[in-house]
Amino acid sequence: MKLGIFARTFAGATPQEVLSSARRAGYEAVQYNMACSGLSPLPLEISDETAEAVYIASVETGVAIAAVSATYNMIDPNLSKREEGRRSFAAIAGSAHCIGTNLLTVCTGSCDPHDPWRYHPDNSGTEAWREMCKEFELLLAIADKYDVMLGVEPELANVVHSAQRARELIDAFGDQRIRIILDPANLFEVDSPQRRKLLVESAIALLGDRISLAHAKDRLTDGRFVAAGTGVLDYHHFLTVLQRAGFNGPLITHSLAANEAATVAAFLKAELALAEIST
Repeated sequence: MKLGIFARTFAGATPQEVLSSARRAGYEAVQYNMACSGLSPLPLEISDETAEAVYIASVETGVAIAAVSATYNMIDPNLSKREEGRRSFAAIAGSAHCIGTNLLTVCTGSCDPHDPWRYHPDNSGTEAWREMCKEFELLLAIADKYDVMLGVEPELANVVHSAQRARELIDAFGDQRIRIILDPANLFEVDSPQRRKLLVESAIALLGDRISLAHAKDRLTDGRFVAAGTGVLDYHHFLTVLQRAGFNGPLITHSLAANEAATVAAFLKAELALAEIST
C-alpha cells in the first residue's frame, strides 16, 4: 500500500511546493486539491498548463496523485450551488488524466444548507436518497465522457452514512465507475473495541470489491477526530483485514496538522510493517 496524505495538509500554492513537503514528511502519494495549485478547491476552469504542472511535480518529487478532490454537496437545497458544483466536477474530470489520476472524490451530501459534512435528520429520508441518485446519474455521464471514477466515502453525516448504504448505492447503479473510499474512523462515533472491529470487518466484507482508496485518521473516546495513531482505532486490525480482502491501493491520511505529518507517517509505516504489508 502506497502511503499518502491530503495535499492540502501543507501550505503552498504550487504543486511543486506542496508535493515536496509531502515527500519530505515521508509520503509517496497525495489526495490532491486544486487549492494547492492556487485555484479554488472547486474551480470552474483548469488550464492545460495548470494540470500539467501537477503531473510534472508528481514525477519530479516521486509523489503519486492518488485522487483529486471534487467534493460538493450533491443534495444541496440550493440548486444553483449544486449545478455549480457539478460544473466544477466536470472541469476537474476533464483535467484528471493530465494531472495523473482517474479517481475523483465526491460528497454524497447533506440536507444542511450550510455545511455538506453536517448531520441533518432528513439525510436518511427517501427524498434525500432520490436527489442524490439524480445527481449521480449526471456525474456518471460526465465520468463516462472523461473516463474517470467517482470515489464515494461513507460518512456518518451524509446520505451514504454507512457501508450498507454504500452497498445499496453500488447495487442501485451497478456501475463500475462508483468506487469506495473507506475510512474506518467514519464507521463509528463512540463504540466498544469489539464493536469497532466488527464494523470494520463488515464494511470491508460488503465493499471490498469496490475499495480504491483507504483513509487513515482516528477517533478519541468522546468521538472527536484526531490524527491516526492518537486515538482508539486498531490500525493493525484494519490493515490486516484490508490486505486479506485483496486491497493494495493507497492509504491516505488526513485530519492532522503539517507538523504532525512526519510522526503519523512513521506510525503508519510501522503498522504496515507489523501487518507485513509492503509500501
